[in-house]
Amino acid sequence: MSGNILIIDDEIKLLKLLGMILSQENFNVKEASTARSAMTMLEQYDFDVVLSDVRLPDAFGVDLIKSIKTKYPHLEIILMTAFGNITDAVQAMKNGAYDYLVKGDDNEKIIPLVYKALEKVKDNRSRTVQSTACVKGFAQVLGNSPLILHAKKMAEKVALTDAAVLLTGETGTGKEVFANAIHEGSDRKKNSFVAINCSAFSKEILESELFGHKQGSFTGALKDKKGLIEEANGGTLFLDEIGEMPIELQAKLLRVLETKEFIKMGETKVSRSDFRLIAATNRNLEEEIRHGNFREDLYFRLNVFEISLPALRDRKEDLKILTKNFIDLFSHKLHLSSIQVNPDYYKALEKNDWKGNIRELRNAVERSLILMNDNVLDAESLPHYSEKPVPESDSLSMRTLEKIHIQKVLQYTKGNKAEAARLLEIGIATLYRKLEEYGLK
Repeated sequence: MSGNILIIDDEIKLLKLLGMILSQENFNVKEASTARSAMTMLEQYDFDVVLSDVRLPDAFGVDLIKSIKTKYPHLEIILMTAFGNITDAVQAMKNGAYDYLVKGDDNEKIIPLVYKALEKVKDNRSRTVQSTACVKGFAQVLGNSPLILHAKKMAEKVALTDAAVLLTGETGTGKEVFANAIHEGSDRKKNSFVAINCSAFSKEILESELFGHKQGSFTGALKDKKGLIEEANGGTLFLDEIGEMPIELQAKLLRVLETKEFIKMGETKVSRSDFRLIAATNRNLEEEIRHGNFREDLYFRLNVFEISLPALRDRKEDLKILTKNFIDLFSHKLHLSSIQVNPDYYKALEKNDWKGNIRELRNAVERSLILMNDNVLDAESLPHYSEKPVPESDSLSMRTLEKIHIQKVLQYTKGNKAEAARLLEIGIATLYRKLEEYGLK
């Protein structure tokens, strides 16, 4: 069994000795002589077991356990001391230590104990993946960037209402995750969340899927079928890629939204369904209206509350937490354990523009786990992402950077200046002055 081990001890001779012993067992071993350097390593690498001295120059090992376990709950920690202090041992176990060793007296127990701790780590990871799979609501939305936190805050507020929601953003930005979270945060969560991608079906099949049909209403209708509108009664209907819905069906959907009534294909009887609608699109619906591809009256019905989801390239500070989540997910599916992640792996991910957003990242992580060597994820496990060349006209002056940042925020708010001023944390008058100063509309 392989594993990633971190040893923390300020006695350098003992640190090197333990490192050599554990390396001979084919463990991947890293060493740290202070708590501070250990926490830095924990950020950079994915460890399974930590062996820590009870007394460090910059921390008390017993207290360090609590900090590590809070941030990395799957880890198991073995505390080492030269003093055999029972009080420390008891407190260490209370703080989450796996076990406690006395230096010198228990040296022969280290290897068997590390193996036992690794078994526990395997169970921890399995439970973490299972609990992640069961995560519902806004806990599904990962990230700490200002843009995703803003979108999440808006979604949490609208979830408490019955208002129609329009989720906009590029493909792969997590619109269905948000839709599901809004449903789980609403009073309708006890009823069905029903989702359909409007771009995946022809007009006839999409109509049948939405409204249902009677037996014999068209060729292939061998029995009665309940539609998704009926299935969503009391719950939430999520229409993904609504910009792809044929214009003929848009009129029928509008009637349902206005009256809560619909008619199945091949039937004359009117049925009713009380559902909450969440729609999503990667298209500019106002542009589609101008081209005659989308009904303006339906757009106004849908766009009661719009939430724009940011592209992954605009929230790269979330790359690491999203990647770690996918590593845990696919490690479990592929029956892999003790994955070591080198810092250059994350650096390589940052070079990509992520045009496919979170969906592309998910695929890249799964592919790299399949291609990696010796259970180590590094830059070589990934496609070679090239850094975007910086145009010669680009400037690093504060004026230029401020102008670019204001443009980005205005693009994100779709020109809403009041919202842009709020996100920029400046007054609306200041924003208008800067727009005039930089020649922005």
